[in-house]
Amino acid sequence: MTISSIDEQHLLSGQTWSTFCDHLKRCGEQILRPEAPADAATRAEGFRYLTRLLRIGLEMHIEFADPAFPSFFKTSHETAKIGADNPDNLYEYSRLDGTLDYRIKGQRGSVAYLSFGTQKGGYETDGTLIQTGFIDASQLEVDAQGNFEIILSREPKPGNWLKMEDATNALIVRQTFLDRRIEAPAKLSIERMGTDSKPQALDPATFQQGLARVSSFVENTARLFADWSQSYLPHSNQLPPANQALCQSVGGDPNIFYYHSHWALAEDEALVIHIDKVPDCDFWNLQINNYWMESLDYRYHQICFNKHQAQYDDNGGVTLVLSELDPGLSNWLQTAGVRQGTMCLRWVGAQEQCHPTTQVVKVSAIAEAL
Repeated sequence: MTISSIDEQHLLSGQTWSTFCDHLKRCGEQILRPEAPADAATRAEGFRYLTRLLRIGLEMHIEFADPAFPSFFKTSHETAKIGADNPDNLYEYSRLDGTLDYRIKGQRGSVAYLSFGTQKGGYETDGTLIQTGFIDASQLEVDAQGNFEIILSREPKPGNWLKMEDATNALIVRQTFLDRRIEAPAKLSIERMGTDSKPQALDPATFQQGLARVSSFVENTARLFADWSQSYLPHSNQLPPANQALCQSVGGDPNIFYYHSHWALAEDEALVIHIDKVPDCDFWNLQINNYWMESLDYRYHQICFNKHQAQYDDNGGVTLVLSELDPGLSNWLQTAGVRQGTMCLRWVGAQEQCHPTTQVVKVSAIAEAL
């Protein structure tokens, strides 16, 4: 890519870097929005969130940005989170070019759910991630040793094929665990087909464009999910179905039915969430997040229950309790010192949905309320 004389001067003078830093400074406005909680803890979480988005953006648009030399990296994990990241998921991501062909080589492992989706768009541009192709493990041809290959291309290929379009620019892989202690993740690699070339030295024009995409990614992602959190405030402590089309437009898995909402509790209160009968499904879980839609720290706190972990009643229903204080009941979701945030329930592969009911009660009176 050829750099223009003006862009070259901006790079040489340091203006490129100054513009990047100025844009990052503006991102802080999303944390200071008037409807957002104004306490010090939520503000601190918000500014930390921006640093996490910056780390993700740098990997996505600088370090792993070249679609001619793809590689998987993790977009959400224990210390970098976006949009109600699933604590039971391992997310892997690669940049693509829809005009090229790719091959994924994998070993299936024993993880409960595995899906691959190609996408176009991006939070750094129009705020959407539109699916251009999808395949999950139930559709894969796998050999006796659990090995498989998937071809990514615009034109259909025999065997495992994942569709791309000219505008395809990314691949997202979701691995969902019922129990990380006993399940083995799929082992994956990706390569561009039809070439044995090696990357060239850093191109100045490509770097400038990538840097601009990084700061746009941080601002647009923060704005997008701050908008979502704001939209949940009118039904705080309830858990209605989410707008499914909206969820899919930002990269949701098409096999998932989502519920999103806001919660807010005093230290001595609990939110009781009841589902009369859990539908037959591949997977389900309910998680709690902070206001910025980052899952709470699942390394040290039980902030999520899934199909395997939850205890059910005799009718196949389940009751979960969200609170700071231990209610002395099973299925306790620990708020870990956070006073308000968001929450997400997802059914994966369910043919029907059973909508939850909620009530806020005093922890001391929770036994009488159930």
